[in-house]
Amino acid sequence: MSGHSHWATIRRKKGAADAKRGAVFTRLAREIVMAARDGGGDPASNFRLALAIEKARAGNMPKENIERAIHRGTGEDKEGGSLEEITYEGIGPHGVALMIECVTDNRNRAVAEIRHSLTHAGCTMAEAGAVGWQFHRASFFYFPSSELSYDKAFELAVEAGADDVSEDGDMIEILGPVEAFKNISDRLQAVNVQPEEAGLRLIAKQEMELNTDQALQVMRVIETLEDLDDVQNVYHNLKLSAEAMAALEAE
Repeated sequence: MSGHSHWATIRRKKGAADAKRGAVFTRLAREIVMAARDGGGDPASNFRLALAIEKARAGNMPKENIERAIHRGTGEDKEGGSLEEITYEGIGPHGVALMIECVTDNRNRAVAEIRHSLTHAGCTMAEAGAVGWQFHRASFFYFPSSELSYDKAFELAVEAGADDVSEDGDMIEILGPVEAFKNISDRLQAVNVQPEEAGLRLIAKQEMELNTDQALQVMRVIETLEDLDDVQNVYHNLKLSAEAMAALEAE
């Protein structure tokens, strides 16, 4: 099970999304804007937009906010044209590789805030490609096993072209090639499975292990980065142990 999925679950349990709902809505809106700008405003023919809308609805984002974001993306509202997607690379505590995905209307502000956060924690930004080679982009789906048993999920995923299916406690994660995303999604929808998370994400080719105290240092830096307004996602190559997971939940 990927550390990113574990961490997302912990963040939800700790109530971070509720405490910072305005920031959450901003991130959801930016995903919709970029999806609509790249593929048009019709979710029926723009799968990335359909997914972004689903995530926004799951996050209780008001309908008018969703529609406004679509209009920004299609150019009906001119504000959307100023947003751009950028990925920055960094080296976190103990050499952990970081990939920081941003959607921003001010590239200078975004990079300055990221650099400040990393430097303050004793970390550094990296040149493009310096750590990116340690990751690959993949489709992922994350849902409770109460919605679909592991055996059935495995069979469905393999038939849909997935690469890996894993189970941890009461959660199941499916990983697959980017091009398999729609096929896997359609098959899950056909059996009424609504993933808690689904999308395209960066997956570490090889994870590194640290002790609990070191892992907590890394995750605190990641949490600081995720709280920045321009940051959409932070990916890393840290393998989170059960002890580190428990410590994170207890904080």
